Amino acid sequence: MKITSPFLHDLGGLLVSCAVRNWMSTLEYKCSFYDPTVDPVNHRFDGQKIFVLWHEYLLFPLYLRGNNNYTLLLSQHRDAEILTRTAYHMGFECVRGSTYRGGAAALRELMENSRGRNLAITPDGPRGPRRKLAQGPIYLASKLGLPIVAAGIGYDRPWRMKSWDRFALPRPYSRARTVLSPAIQLPSDLDRAGIEHYRQHVETLLNRLTLEAEAWAESGTRKLNETEVRREPSPHRHQYVHPPHLLRGPMPPVSKRPTLPAPSPRKAA
Repeated sequence: MKITSPFLHDLGGLLVSCAVRNWMSTLEYKCSFYDPTVDPVNHRFDGQKIFVLWHEYLLFPLYLRGNNNYTLLLSQHRDAEILTRTAYHMGFECVRGSTYRGGAAALRELMENSRGRNLAITPDGPRGPRRKLAQGPIYLASKLGLPIVAAGIGYDRPWRMKSWDRFALPRPYSRARTVLSPAIQLPSDLDRAGIEHYRQHVETLLNRLTLEAEAWAESGTRKLNETEVRREPSPHRHQYVHPPHLLRGPMPPVSKRPTLPAPSPRKAA
């Protein structure tokens, strides 16, 4: 039965958010950073970023990083209404759309209305293919001049739902692990070939970090530079100002952040 009542969506979102808090609060969270300043709760966090993670691990950031100036991209499908309300109660703003339905409008809304906020995108949602990165985050990162951070996430032997993404439900009191990449700055105004080139690189990176986090969670071993992480609000959540160049005028010079290699020049036929 489809739920169409706004009241029931609101009530369902509130109940689900309470369940997520209680369930996810039992887990042991640890993170391995290549650069700790990419975490919005770090006092040296230096501005907006685009965070990408696979759809199956959405519960992890929903619980751990609410009230951290995040705008979350969610599907326009009716089934996502309760998830949207849940994310709101967990401390996220939401934009509705996907690479399949309402994608262009959602990207415009992210560009125009997400000023001063981090963006969180599950680039294989809402229908898959599983762990295949869509081009949307690459386009946004290039157009807005914001760096991408890939978040590999894993649980210790989670239960898996029979959905397209094999959505992961962690066992209570189990281990949850994440490995975050450094901030990756892409060239501005990439063309179609450039977007596809960097899409492949970020997809490969995100899959590698996800497998690393899953193996770490299952093994229970210690990891070099591991850090225990807690659910806490960002100390910077009222301080961001979206640079005016992002929506008009020429793009500024790219800052000196880690970059992916440029595509090789094509050989003449």
